[in-house]
Amino acid sequence: MTDGKGRIIDYIRVSLTDRCNLRCVYCMPAQGVEPEPYENLLTLEEITRVCAAAARLGISKVKLTGGEPLVRKGCAALVGMLKAIPGIREVTMTTNGVLLPRELPALVENGLDAVNISLDTLDPETFRTLTRCSMEEDVRKAIRRAVEAGIRVKVNAIPIEEYNGQSLGELAALAKDQPLDVRFIELMPIGEGKHLTPIGNEEVRRRLEADYGPMTPWEGKRGNGPAVYYSLPGFTGKLGFISAISHEFCGECNRVRLTSTGFLKLC
Repeated sequence: MTDGKGRIIDYIRVSLTDRCNLRCVYCMPAQGVEPEPYENLLTLEEITRVCAAAARLGISKVKLTGGEPLVRKGCAALVGMLKAIPGIREVTMTTNGVLLPRELPALVENGLDAVNISLDTLDPETFRTLTRCSMEEDVRKAIRRAVEAGIRVKVNAIPIEEYNGQSLGELAALAKDQPLDVRFIELMPIGEGKHLTPIGNEEVRRRLEADYGPMTPWEGKRGNGPAVYYSLPGFTGKLGFISAISHEFCGECNRVRLTSTGFLKLC
């Protein structure tokens, strides 16, 4: 499928819900937001119908997102339903990881190909302050178990001076001895995030090279998105950078988005 700008669109991100079991300071207020009534959400069957229609137009990759997708009942079954669609080659998920240890066996059994796990700090107290929840060990367990399950794993971190500015090297080190990638995603200065101090990816790279030495650009493909990857000596995995603020990548966009209430978002 080709859009009006000549870009090949082969990837759809599907939001299963607007609900989340964390309250990250850059995402929502402490009291949360008014959730969409369940009756307004697409059913799993409706999501499958939309993705089947998209597959006939050339979509071959589906990413399940939220909110937090794993708070939606039937998530693992949906993975199997999507994998059964002719033309869909890959079904992946982005999650905060809290519920992943419990759900991972069923997800893998139904064919989940890869998972992105959000984790902005390895310090339990900072995690508690940042997410307003005490579940850091659950996320660490999710990463370990996903790696052990043999699916592709990426850890997504948002560099924020107030919370992890002095510990970016610790996050990067997750990729040193494990076959996973750590990706640094620039903070979007919108909503709750407007009041925080973002760290641009050029500065993140400078700080990491001070810890680990020069990075080498890696030209291979490691996913569906716009991340740019680098190798470091002695690292099993790669380090990636998604620089939506400092390096726009609209010309390479390959995706559309489906909201949990059934709206298709294009460019």
